[in-house]
Amino acid sequence: MLNLRVEVRGSVNDILTEERRAGARSVTRAVGSVTQAIKSAWRGDITGAGLGTRLANTVRGNVYPQAGFSMDAAGLVYSRASKIVGAFEKGATIRAKNGLWLAVPLTGVMKSSRGGRITPVEWENRTGRALRFVYRPGRSALLVDDGRVKRGARVMGRDGFSRAARGFKNRTVPIFALVPQVTLRKRLNLYTTALRLAGNLPQRIVDGWR
Repeated sequence: MLNLRVEVRGSVNDILTEERRAGARSVTRAVGSVTQAIKSAWRGDITGAGLGTRLANTVRGNVYPQAGFSMDAAGLVYSRASKIVGAFEKGATIRAKNGLWLAVPLTGVMKSSRGGRITPVEWENRTGRALRFVYRPGRSALLVDDGRVKRGARVMGRDGFSRAARGFKNRTVPIFALVPQVTLRKRLNLYTTALRLAGNLPQRIVDGWR
């Protein structure tokens, strides 16, 4: 006959309390690790889709509680430019307001000083030259630069000094195409990426609890 003897050393309550603390540490660290992995993957997906580091850097990741450990720890990954990111996640059609035009910068046009696409107002302010509207039946309208300087316009030079804007003659440069709407195709699969990485959470918790 086999005899077994079971002996508990120490307080059962203390043992359970320590196990719960170990579990809270493991859960919180695993959630933090997965949150960081999703944030990094999203940023990589955005830059990989050709949408630039500026948009990628809008992705943030928070872990709750922000201090200490908890069995109920949770992570949140989000973008501070959620509307833009969401448009590329799902695809979207952007229409001009009030039946007007959307101005799309043509290839080679300078970027906005804030990054991304420049607007007609910023173009005129930075160059000191007025844009002219050109209507083309059956084709997109244009805003072109004829070199006409706006009266009293001044621009900031690379040396940091303001000087009178300069124009040019005998040429017309198309700057913006004017369209009633623009369709953004789906270029991201962030939700799928998040689900894939979140699937590793249970194993991370177990590995950290051992």
